[in-house]
Amino acid sequence: MIMRFFWRTILIVSLFSPRILSQDFLKAQFEYADSLYASGNYFDAITEFKRLMFFDTLGVFEYDALMKIGLCYKGGAKFDEATKSFAEALAKTNKEHEKYNAAVQIIRTNILARHTDAAINSIVSLERNADDNQKKLLEYWRAWALMFSEKWEKAKVIFDALGERELSAICKNVLEERYSPFIAKGLSYVIPGAGQIYTGEYLSGAMSFGWNFLWGYFTLKAVFANRVFDALVIGNLLWFRFYRGNLQNAEKFVRKKNIAIYNKAYGYLKNKFRGLKP
Repeated sequence: MIMRFFWRTILIVSLFSPRILSQDFLKAQFEYADSLYASGNYFDAITEFKRLMFFDTLGVFEYDALMKIGLCYKGGAKFDEATKSFAEALAKTNKEHEKYNAAVQIIRTNILARHTDAAINSIVSLERNADDNQKKLLEYWRAWALMFSEKWEKAKVIFDALGERELSAICKNVLEERYSPFIAKGLSYVIPGAGQIYTGEYLSGAMSFGWNFLWGYFTLKAVFANRVFDALVIGNLLWFRFYRGNLQNAEKFVRKKNIAIYNKAYGYLKNKFRGLKP
């Protein structure tokens, strides 16, 4: 608090004495704002970086401040604001390496925001003028974008090509553990309840099989007894309803189980993976 009061006092005084705004002073303000960012005080850091930009009439620190503001927003999971700040930084510089860095940050933010198409389109655009090292890094981010859009097979192929064994292993584990909606639905078509049992939902599968067996029995009994009207009513209102519900439940359980598997992988990436992350 004392440090913040000191800097605010200096800045207020500087309004009346613009000459004291030397490069050293602006650098000190940048370092102060950067220390807030490093400590995770993103809101205060954004305020101080914006204060720096207000007094930096020559725009010496403008690009760096905008990039840091973007990182603050990104750290606070405000991805739209982060993307806008990185885009503004990109527009403020004529240096190619700074443009590239800002564009990559936009890609990384879009990956986290699950804006896969935007991330991939930006990667394709950057690849046109990228060198070999940049292309390799862009391919790395493409694989991350694919992971976050649940395209684990394609992501694994890229990680294998890049020699990223840990990330490839994560994709492999997901592919081995996840459930197939086609298998679940196919089993349910043949034997009602089998799709639920395939996903480990044994009680739901048994109940689904039982209800379908019961109403199927009554429908066929009505047919063999030439009670056409009863067969139509029982078949359409009851048997068909439970049969269709059996197919829908199979798909629902597959999605639920797979989401849990995906979230487990994402949790590992967030908390335990020590490599480069978006």
